[in-house]
Amino acid sequence: MPLLQTRGAGSARGFGFSATQAGGGGGGDGTIGIFAVGETQSQGPRTVRNKYTYATCTSTASGVAASSQGSAAGSAVGNSTRGIFSIGLCNACTYCGFNTRNKYTYATCTSTACGVAASSVATAGGAAAGNSTRGIFQIGCGGGGALTKVRDKYTYATCTSTSATNSSDFGAKGSALGNSTRGIFSIGSSISCRASKVREKYTYATDTNITCCIPQFSVNLNQSSGAGNSTRGILALGYAFSGAFLSTRCKYTYATCTATTSGVGASSCNAKAGSAASWATCVNSP
Repeated sequence: MPLLQTRGAGSARGFGFSATQAGGGGGGDGTIGIFAVGETQSQGPRTVRNKYTYATCTSTASGVAASSQGSAAGSAVGNSTRGIFSIGLCNACTYCGFNTRNKYTYATCTSTACGVAASSVATAGGAAAGNSTRGIFQIGCGGGGALTKVRDKYTYATCTSTSATNSSDFGAKGSALGNSTRGIFSIGSSISCRASKVREKYTYATDTNITCCIPQFSVNLNQSSGAGNSTRGILALGYAFSGAFLSTRCKYTYATCTATTSGVGASSCNAKAGSAASWATCVNSP
């Protein structure tokens, strides 16, 4: 199944039905991506979702279940059958977030908020990473725009949400990526310095979170995005505290917990607040 990391004014979830378990050979590839449009310049937060078909490079809003509420700055994560979308900002203002989550079922292109465990607070500007059994949501901004350390663990089998080990710092506008065993979270905007260098490693099996030995970014930044496979993650650095939009990308290697910008293809332009997704082997392994 595809591995997803989300960041930015919209969120996306990719899926496919041909992926194999870890160790099962080359595996299949994802076939479809579901994109939450987020916020448009002329109409503000939208309920619209698009379905992107990789084989034909086509996108349609036809027949794709809409979000239950207009939203922006959401996040999403999922397994091979469903995607869980955190709604993000509400229509009315730029501070209050929804605690609503939607469950999108790929096979039927249907979406429901009924029976889907909500976030523990109101939330926007978060990030998410996970494996085939659980998704870890970094909350971002809570009620009234306050930054939070809170993380939630969403279990697909039971559609339940429980507290996960918190982030080490208050933050929002971060990003996340991971493989089947761990998620790498970048803090984004923190209370102390407005933008942060900090990365954290979250281990799913033990619900533990560390910053020790995790290479930090070289500059304070936020509004980054990331995607990866089972061995490495590629992060687009986004927006530096100095005010610069960046084209730099960073490669993070899970096995060695090392990061480098050397030899990593840069973006074609300086940009921030992007989003990224990719398919990866081994994700179906718990």
